[in-house]
Amino acid sequence: MNHNETMTKSTKKDMFEGVDFYGIDDLLTEEHKLIRSSVRDFVKKEISPYIEEWAQNAHFPYEIVRKFGDVGAFGPQIPSEYGGGGLDYISYGLIMQEIERGDSGMRSTASVQGSLVMYPIFKFGSEEQKKKFLPKLASGEMLGCFGLTEPDHGSNPSGMTTNFKDMGDHYLLNGAKMWISNSPKADVAVVWAKNEAGRIHGLIVERGMEGFSTPETHNKWSLRASCTGELVFDNVKVPKENLLPGKSGLGAPMMCLDSARYGIAWGTLGAAMDCYDSARRYALERIQFDKPIGSFQLVQKKLAEMLSEITKAQLLVWKLGKMMDEGKATTAHISLAKRNNVAMALDIAREARQIHGGMGITGEYSLMRHMMNLESVVTYEGTHDIHLLILGHEITGIPAFK
Repeated sequence: MNHNETMTKSTKKDMFEGVDFYGIDDLLTEEHKLIRSSVRDFVKKEISPYIEEWAQNAHFPYEIVRKFGDVGAFGPQIPSEYGGGGLDYISYGLIMQEIERGDSGMRSTASVQGSLVMYPIFKFGSEEQKKKFLPKLASGEMLGCFGLTEPDHGSNPSGMTTNFKDMGDHYLLNGAKMWISNSPKADVAVVWAKNEAGRIHGLIVERGMEGFSTPETHNKWSLRASCTGELVFDNVKVPKENLLPGKSGLGAPMMCLDSARYGIAWGTLGAAMDCYDSARRYALERIQFDKPIGSFQLVQKKLAEMLSEITKAQLLVWKLGKMMDEGKATTAHISLAKRNNVAMALDIAREARQIHGGMGITGEYSLMRHMMNLESVVTYEGTHDIHLLILGHEITGIPAFK
């Protein structure tokens, strides 16, 4: 069954047209605008009409995976010879912005696939690994996940206990990972584990390998339309050709996280735009004291502050995108944008919810869903506080988290 048959289509039409107070579109190429437009249309057709019900029912629409592949949402920055889009980082950012305007969980599905599964295989994988996995991941024929976080090691991934031993003709993998987006449905997992010398390596673990299981995480209040789970390895035999040969050490997964955090900086901007757009429309329609609530100073203050923060965030990610394309963006540059834009989006979701009054808590509007989703986004791929400390280290030269 497709989701059109199993889920009720929302009667509320997606009227979003974009937010661009400073004419930032002038900084984009025609190709950038075309890519954004095609993904915006995709979201309006394939996500917006169904997302509230998916979220209410904690339903991950697995059929969206192929559709993301068709629209080019998986690995747009990966070269076209491996099935990716061969696009620049601003294009990648715009795609994430549009998908997260629809829903953060939907963007998580795409982010993980492109930045945390395809990126490490492309960057650190062998030619055989690239040819075997990347085209199928790009098309959505395969879904992937990224195993770094463990039950006892979140902000301190170097403390991981997941390990593998060299058994001569294969590796034996043991351990567990937690809070893994896509894991319950994933065909492949890029897993980070320590060898006998304590060195971290990436391994490609495939669905069906004996001893490999992916229990689903239930009862989430956040990212309810995305599937989350664990990765459990009980004496899993991993073929030696599944080791990523290009890089070892914690720096390898951290490079992947930089790429994903970059996408989050753009994505959360989309969530903020959606909340602002909804609040602006509601403020002009909702009548109290015989006039629209948009005529009151405090409502105008909220809207003005939202637009100011969105405009600053747009300039921030555009400049960061240019730096990414030029190879000049550092981890600290990306941390600043991820941290700033997630906090900005959360603030805007809360203020927009207030403008909607009691209606703001219902699934009639996107605000509470965005707000709950963003509570995960502010924690994953580097918490709000960890990103402060990454910047603090950059500023002072002194690491505060060791």
